[in-house]
Amino acid sequence: MKRLLAILAFVLPVLASPAFATPQRGDIIIRHVTVIDVERAQTVAGQAVVLKGGDIVAVGVDASVARDWSAKQTVEGEGRYLIPGLWDMHVHFGGGPDLIEENKALLPLYVANGITTIRDCSGDLADQVLAWRSEIAAGRLFGPRLLTSGAKIEGIAPVWKGTIEVGSEADVDAALARLSERDKVDFVKITDNTLKPELFLYALRQAKALGIRTSGHIPMALTVDQAVDAGISSIEHLDYAYNAGAKGEAAIAADFATGRIDRAEANRRLDAGFDRETAMAAYRRFAAKGVSVTPTLNGSRILAYLDRDDHSKDAGLAYIGPKLRKTYDWRIERAAKADAAAIAARHKQIEDIATILPMLAEAGVPIMAGTDAGFLNSFNYPGFGLHDEIELFTAKGLTPAQALTSATRAGPAWFGWLDRYGAIKPGMAADLVLLTKNPLEDIAATRAIDAVVMRGAVYDRAALDKMLAGTRAKVAAWNAEAAKPQ
Repeated sequence: MKRLLAILAFVLPVLASPAFATPQRGDIIIRHVTVIDVERAQTVAGQAVVLKGGDIVAVGVDASVARDWSAKQTVEGEGRYLIPGLWDMHVHFGGGPDLIEENKALLPLYVANGITTIRDCSGDLADQVLAWRSEIAAGRLFGPRLLTSGAKIEGIAPVWKGTIEVGSEADVDAALARLSERDKVDFVKITDNTLKPELFLYALRQAKALGIRTSGHIPMALTVDQAVDAGISSIEHLDYAYNAGAKGEAAIAADFATGRIDRAEANRRLDAGFDRETAMAAYRRFAAKGVSVTPTLNGSRILAYLDRDDHSKDAGLAYIGPKLRKTYDWRIERAAKADAAAIAARHKQIEDIATILPMLAEAGVPIMAGTDAGFLNSFNYPGFGLHDEIELFTAKGLTPAQALTSATRAGPAWFGWLDRYGAIKPGMAADLVLLTKNPLEDIAATRAIDAVVMRGAVYDRAALDKMLAGTRAKVAAWNAEAAKPQ
């Protein structure tokens, strides 16, 4: 008996040890993969990542994780690099009710390009986009996580359709109530076409008081600093941030507000007055106030060089329906009307504003990757354009790590969600991209997608190619229908 007890005293602890414990059960295990720690800009080789439902539940040395976990599906990650899902923080859907299906066909393009979350910055299909947001969240519609501003706030009779027109403080209050209470938007977009400058600032202050994040275009009659003081959360498009670097910006804004100068002259003076010291002081203020900038640099570059670049053979056109392509004409025609001086000026402007990108990074301003892709913005292709954007970031002075941060962590940080997105560790969302190349060495590696994991489901290269083919087939059918004699 004593001998039996002695044997049991030895055997039982061994059987209870981790080596003999029953492995925990996950849904998916990605093995032998190199994890990209975006926050620290480093690689961690030989890792295994376990997913359960929409969550990451384990990350660690492959042998240890594989010992402690089993899974229904194994994804081999040998020679692969795993990054958090990409975010496009500035997209658009629009063109009117007749274009709903063509807009809807764009959704898979984002996923096929590794983009698991998009931020819709308003168009003229706000109610439709709100419905898509709900359908995607419920699993009834395939697409990336969709965050939206709903209809943007504008002045009376703006050029933009589908806006909430406001002409008084009471109108602003009503607009914010509708957006936050009825539409339950994820943030508010405020633009400057006809909105009175004082109402622009009022809207920012009221939204901030309500705890609503704001993005927008800053009226020429205001300084960027005024918008920052009023509480703007993100500045859309790099040219507005560029304006903050001009000496005498306040005087220029005042002259424009009183009609002493027109927009062209105001832009000329802002450009002439740009000063690095002034700019860096402004950008440090952005950082201190928690203001992010979404450059949409590649979209601006495309428009600036429409006179030079031939887009007629772009591969991206195969994914854009004929009615959406028609919306490109407005900007193409505007660009074509420019004389030689105007063309030279817009070329100079895009090169000038691009110089502030590393300055923003140096000042600590969060830079959010966003494309401005969608209707109206010619040859700026949804999904594909995000890779163009972050490659341009590195061409203009950011490191690959900074560019990758702009597309993986800056968006979640803006929404206050870094506890859930933007890293690969337990407790984070199972939104991931498996690459065949290292994006910390060359940001173009974000194009080399082997698989996408979204909400815990794996889409391998064949599945991603099928998504692309599906949109191409729809566009081809629409093109054929449009070509028929009417």
